[in-house]
Amino acid sequence: MRFAFVKTFLLSMAILFAFSGATAQKTVVMKPGEELEYEVSFYNIKLGKIRVVTEESVDYKGTKVYRAKAYMDSYSGIPFVDLHTIYSSWIDPTISFSHNFEGSMKMDATRWAFQRIVFDYANEQIINEKWEDKVQIEKLITKNTQKVNDGCSLFFLARQYAGMKRTVKIPTLIDTKIGTTYINFIGKKENVSIPANKYPIRTVYFDGRADWEGIYGLSGKFEGWFSDDEARVPIRAKMNVYVGNVVIELIKWKREGWTPPKGT
Repeated sequence: MRFAFVKTFLLSMAILFAFSGATAQKTVVMKPGEELEYEVSFYNIKLGKIRVVTEESVDYKGTKVYRAKAYMDSYSGIPFVDLHTIYSSWIDPTISFSHNFEGSMKMDATRWAFQRIVFDYANEQIINEKWEDKVQIEKLITKNTQKVNDGCSLFFLARQYAGMKRTVKIPTLIDTKIGTTYINFIGKKENVSIPANKYPIRTVYFDGRADWEGIYGLSGKFEGWFSDDEARVPIRAKMNVYVGNVVIELIKWKREGWTPPKGT
């Protein structure tokens, strides 16, 4: 159950950073070596960090694909939360769907849980396998006829196609089930101030709705802000859980040649 939660939480983070409706400018989001680090908080209580890393392109079954990793770690001393995960995604060159996903979660001091999801589009199926402490506990094969995103790939898809100004629905894999997320391309420009930057950042605002529910009530309405430039770096987002809004905010970044665009 904890494994399903952390995967859902990362996916929610990706959805919150989704389509911003910015102007139709050139977009370059897959930049090897990019590292983006975010802090997750609830009413100024800092819960943990999420770090997303873009790696070099790799060969996946004869296709050159992008590879990205996401790391999620809760801070020590947080009641009822002790999360340490690593996610990897093999993303299609179109940056519009995923070919493969792997996730690892620390269960205790010595044991890890592992999950592999293969999106077998040629045979119209998704193969979902899980292990705990190197012992396989589940293998599920489901029929599928659509292109699907996992948490990591959705993070980059959202950035790549942020220029559309309309409402769309996106197939999103929640652990073992495909749900639907609706995104509104509003295109409203706003200045956002964060402690990690000296000046307000020019961003584009979006909102939407997750038509599914994860553990701790991850569902419903969300909103967020992208940098209004070709990098489309997610700056801040908010989402709903049972107790209220969780805030996800950019605190560190490494991207060659990039500085946050200045607000007016």
